[in-house]
Amino acid sequence: MEFALWLVLILLLGGAFVFWGRGSRSRRSNELADARAEAQRWYERLGGQLMNLHGDAPAVRQALADAGERYNAAGSQLEQATTPRQFGLARETALEGLAYIRAARTAMGIDPGPELPPLAAAQGAGALTKERQVDVQGQTFRAGPQPGNATPYYYPGGRFQGRPVPAGWYSTPWWKTALGAGVGVVGGLLIADALFSPAFADPGYDAGYQEGFGDGQDFGDQGGDMGGGDMGGQGDYAGGDFGGGGDFGGFGGGDFGGDFGGGDF
Repeated sequence: MEFALWLVLILLLGGAFVFWGRGSRSRRSNELADARAEAQRWYERLGGQLMNLHGDAPAVRQALADAGERYNAAGSQLEQATTPRQFGLARETALEGLAYIRAARTAMGIDPGPELPPLAAAQGAGALTKERQVDVQGQTFRAGPQPGNATPYYYPGGRFQGRPVPAGWYSTPWWKTALGAGVGVVGGLLIADALFSPAFADPGYDAGYQEGFGDGQDFGDQGGDMGGGDMGGQGDYAGGDFGGGGDFGGFGGGDFGGDFGGGDF
């Protein structure tokens, strides 16, 4: 009798375990499918915008070129993605491409369209509110809130060597080309400090940068203690999940939510 009771208990526990395992696999499968669909949706929207926009102004051409790079990177990420987190990174890349699309539309003088979900990389970076001009290592660097012949490079906000870089228009993409142009890491940090240091009485960026600058300083200090304050390139995209992409890394791949709900996009 006792043996029969133990057998029934074992069968019940075994059945419960099988049921739980199937439910867990189903949830993971649904989560993966949702993440794939979300990333694919923004990727396709970016592709549609790229096909329909054209312009000759330097700021327009550059913004569309940057959007095209993000489109290609997102496509590569989608092909390689096998986890919700990786699909989240592809989604972030596509959203960044759409941020460049909005910049291109602004440079063309047309409605940029509905707001995008916030970019993870731009959190705390703020945005430029006035024009700036500084000289660093014999070179002149300009930045401002609006596109122009002197500031044709848009950046949607992010970090360079742990320092926040506000969204805005720049005379050169120094955050990408500092090393290649021979400016070096120190030179790039000098540019960031000169353009955005809170020590200026009128820094020319919104309040969001102050918090981001403090976070970047803390991060840089911690990185120095640990022997690695470099945030890396967006080609790394967080944890080595992907090898291609844009300018900055460390995206969390979180849930940004939201949709355009129609409009131009």
